[in-house]
Amino acid sequence: MKTAPYIWVSDFVYGGIDGAVTTFAVVAGVQGANLPVGIVLILGFANLLADGVSMAVSKYSGDKAEKERIQRIRRLEYKSIRDNPQEERAEIEDILRDHGFTGKALESATHVITKDKDVWVDIMMKHEFDVVEEAVYPLKGARTTFLAFNLVGLIPLLGYIFKPFFPVSTDAIFIVTTLFTMLALFIVGTIKTRFTDETWWKAGCKTVLLGGVAASLAYLVGYLLRGIA
Repeated sequence: MKTAPYIWVSDFVYGGIDGAVTTFAVVAGVQGANLPVGIVLILGFANLLADGVSMAVSKYSGDKAEKERIQRIRRLEYKSIRDNPQEERAEIEDILRDHGFTGKALESATHVITKDKDVWVDIMMKHEFDVVEEAVYPLKGARTTFLAFNLVGLIPLLGYIFKPFFPVSTDAIFIVTTLFTMLALFIVGTIKTRFTDETWWKAGCKTVLLGGVAASLAYLVGYLLRGIA
């Protein structure tokens, strides 16, 4: 079964924003400390690999735990229906009654629902545990997060990678890197608005602001500690 593209949007946005913000923060910190370009690349790529793997593992573990929790609740509900059908049927009647069903309509709706155990369980999960079973794919989610983290997170390092081929100062590279990183954050921030009601430019600006604050703090720390390097 093919999955809808929007399922991966949150994972891509999450990984992309974190990748750009953390890598750019590393770059800003090193720039603030006035350390060599080699340090930028070493710390930047170390961040991409280590943090990327960490985020992917966290995403996988979290999704897997949530999926197992939902499956456990579903198994318990099937067992309750099998062991205590009258009690569970009465709960369905209470749910329907709360939604305005009475008399023959209540009896008919209860009969239809309890005739299909899958529907019965779905309703009980939603109203008793406030759980809606969604499409959760731990491995694919982890992979999307890792790829987004590295693809977008690589942008703050590109200028430093190609510095040997261009006779420009480190300060100039940092300015260009800042502009391109902010642009990348803006684009990633707007992607999620394809599936939300938020205005695209507001979402993009919020994401840029997040990255700017993190980078500014990192730059400040690097600047204040430059004397110990």
